[in-house]
Amino acid sequence: MKKLSGLLTATVVAMGMAAFADDTPKQDIKQAGKDTKQAAKNTAKATKKETKKDVNKAAKSTEKGAKKVEKKTNPSS
Repeated sequence: MKKLSGLLTATVVAMGMAAFADDTPKQDIKQAGKDTKQAAKNTAKATKKETKKDVNKAAKSTEKGAKKVEKKTNPSS
């Protein structure tokens, strides 16, 4: 009876360890997916901010150039 009880205990412990070990990679994969998603969001946000700055800078330069052209073509000056 002791052998059977010991074998049963060892089996239950081994199954519990296998079940626990099985959860860890799944959790790691889920966490990696969440981290990747957050990194993509952060990259998109930074890209949007930089693009907006570049567009505004280009618009200011265009406006400055347009004013120069207007001064040169204005006959009253």
